[in-house]
Amino acid sequence: MQFSGRIRKKLRLAGDQRNAHYPHSLQFYLQPPMENISLTEFESLAFDRVKLLKAIENLGVSYVKGTEQYQSKLEAEIRKLKFSYRESLEDEYEPRRRDHISHFILRLAYCQSEDLRRWFIQQEMDLLRFRFSILPKDKVQSFLKDSHLHFEAISDEEKTLREQDIMASSPSPGGVKWELESVYKVPFADALDLFRGRKVYLEDGFAYVPLKDIVAIVLNEFRATLSKALALTARSMPAVQSDERLQPLLSHLSHSYTGQDYSTQKNTGKISLDQIDSLSTKSFPPCMRQLHKALRENHHLRHGGRMQYGLFLKGIGLTLEQALQFWKQEFIRGKMDPDKFDKGYSYNIRHSFGKEGKRTDYTPFSCMKIILTNPPGQGDYHGRKESGSESATWGMVFKSVAGSEDILDLVKGSHYQVACQKYFEMTHSVDDCGFSLNHPNQFFLESQRILSGGKDNKREASQPEAPQHKPSAPKTRDAAAALASLDSSLEMELEGLEDYF
Repeated sequence: MQFSGRIRKKLRLAGDQRNAHYPHSLQFYLQPPMENISLTEFESLAFDRVKLLKAIENLGVSYVKGTEQYQSKLEAEIRKLKFSYRESLEDEYEPRRRDHISHFILRLAYCQSEDLRRWFIQQEMDLLRFRFSILPKDKVQSFLKDSHLHFEAISDEEKTLREQDIMASSPSPGGVKWELESVYKVPFADALDLFRGRKVYLEDGFAYVPLKDIVAIVLNEFRATLSKALALTARSMPAVQSDERLQPLLSHLSHSYTGQDYSTQKNTGKISLDQIDSLSTKSFPPCMRQLHKALRENHHLRHGGRMQYGLFLKGIGLTLEQALQFWKQEFIRGKMDPDKFDKGYSYNIRHSFGKEGKRTDYTPFSCMKIILTNPPGQGDYHGRKESGSESATWGMVFKSVAGSEDILDLVKGSHYQVACQKYFEMTHSVDDCGFSLNHPNQFFLESQRILSGGKDNKREASQPEAPQHKPSAPKTRDAAAALASLDSSLEMELEGLEDYF
């Protein structure tokens, strides 16, 4: 990129124009930035944005989103990194400008695979949700208009006319007086999630949505807009990657979201088959513990369960030979003919170890991958399920844990990672586990570290060497080194694996 300060100086001279350029502390990022910036600022903004999104992810795992603790800690992180967050603050041009430019920089880094896009969209949605939650009521309508969301608040007369129907169809406003609550008239197709949850009043093709629920519609629109934008950005990546100044930076950025590496290269052979039953009761997260229990009882798992559990076992140290023996023994106990297993299933296992097909050495599923993809159906045991569901009853997993009702409440509220982290703390007798749980194999490794008195070899397996890139100019070195210092590892893409199971 070419950079000069000329455009920036013009913007500084016109205070009213600056405020008009970024009228809100949040936005849909519909227009890309047009000004020139230096490569040093490019790197600095990208680095700060990654730190912010990583903080959002960690807070979402450690606290229930929307709670007072979550809100206050997230606000502190945003303020520390000097991004915008409140409408009422004066001289917000620079924080909003930083927010705008840094978002578009990360689009370049996180458009390159489905997993990266999924992670980026989720964190950006959480950031928008927080900012919308503290948006002054009198600013909501102008924000919706600026975001091209044509939702209008109905008049007081119309609200009074439908008061009983709206209040009966929507959950309690939660402390907001009805006469102060704004209600928006939204096309039915834009409120499908609320309709699906029976949380909205419908009439003549329109949904009447209270202000407290409009955020769900705003987030859906934002997700669709950003998803499309990332797909378009991906098409332009060959030209961007040809720039030797940007390619190393974008590579580091795209590796910086997953934290530790849970691939198997350095864990191979660390456990034996006769240890699995014991380890499942001590160090398996609830999702994998339930899969193991179902496998031992039924001597079979459907493809979704085999994928999740098989890659988890691979990640904690099972070799290819051990995996073939483990699955074959269990399936034969279920009266499966050995030849049928060899013909129908052994290829799938070798494929997951990178020995067949396109030779991709697949990595274990992260919590986000488990939660957001391949939802469990009839007869499935994989995934994150609520208490009382047919096949994976969380109540059975948490049955013997003191305080399990609190965990089950979190599960019922779909706060799966927070519930799992609380489960870890309770089962390992620690008040604060000291990390944000985002991977089943992280649960296992941290459990083994605690059970072994803190002596654990996970660090040797979880700190991959940062890729070495030759900087194109001396000014890129400091930022590249800072980015490389982030806990980083990109989960290998899992596209296509389902076809082999």
